[in-house]
Amino acid sequence: MIGASDSVSPAEQAAIILMLMNDEEAASLLGQLDPGELQLIGQTMLALPDVESRVITDAIGGFIREAQGTSLESRDRRGSYRNRMVRALGEVKADSIMQKICPEQTAPSLELAHWLAPQVLASLVQDEHPQVIAVLLLVLEAEQGAALLSLLPPDIQPGVVERIARLRKVSTQAFAMLDEILTAKISKRFGSGALAMGGARDAADLINRAAGPVAKSVIPDIGKRDAALAKAIEAELFTFEMILALSPMDMGRLLREVENEVLVDALKGLEEDERTPFFAAMSSRAADGVKDEIELRGKLKREDVQAAQKSMVNVLRQLADAGEVSVGSDDAEFV
Repeated sequence: MIGASDSVSPAEQAAIILMLMNDEEAASLLGQLDPGELQLIGQTMLALPDVESRVITDAIGGFIREAQGTSLESRDRRGSYRNRMVRALGEVKADSIMQKICPEQTAPSLELAHWLAPQVLASLVQDEHPQVIAVLLLVLEAEQGAALLSLLPPDIQPGVVERIARLRKVSTQAFAMLDEILTAKISKRFGSGALAMGGARDAADLINRAAGPVAKSVIPDIGKRDAALAKAIEAELFTFEMILALSPMDMGRLLREVENEVLVDALKGLEEDERTPFFAAMSSRAADGVKDEIELRGKLKREDVQAAQKSMVNVLRQLADAGEVSVGSDDAEFV
């Protein structure tokens, strides 16, 4: 046990403070460290014996003493906060929120649209030009936008997704069109500045989150007009089939992040031979346990299986974005 008479290093003080935080707070702080610092903190934390309360108090006191010699400058506060928002949310969402917090010019507000049910929005815009619907989908949160996309008539879905993939900046004219459609539901119009949004990644994200086989109808239709754009969207598209093609090591990494209940539901919808890559990445005991649970699960609704598989796809994307798994390109064509 580390007592009050023992010398405590700065790394040990940092480890003690981290151990006092909850998991979410600690994870957020660890995300700001470089690999060398993470290794040092990890090794120190694992090596710590029991710590007396007096030592904990001294560690906190040391942090306070360090803070007393520090000042917080107001210079480029906006840039500093934006950088943190980008790391947390991604560039498109961060810029959209920054426009609301501290707009460079008078920013638009679609707050009411965020509160409307997708069914209501669909009834308002389904007869409008695909460009208008594309802008609306990008303004909404991803889940709300994906639900709206799923409710649109199938014949206009390809045109909407294609326009999302082509967008880079949205002009005030586009927001003025939205203003005409949602007149009573928009608090104020957009300013003259254009918001950076859209692209193949956003188009693919909407497809991933949409209900039903949207990709199988949308991608080929776009490919008839622009093969390169369809390929760019497809390259950003994560599907459950990609999980089946993972290496055993990457599959093992994925399974460590997936809840057992989700895994069982996802595998329930597969044929026996399709489950083999999952079982191959587990110990024989773990594989036998999952097989038993699948047998005991009984019948599942198709939507429950699809929801579990989408959950695994979302985890795969997070791991791929973090560089923790390698997802090979899929050159197969949609039919």
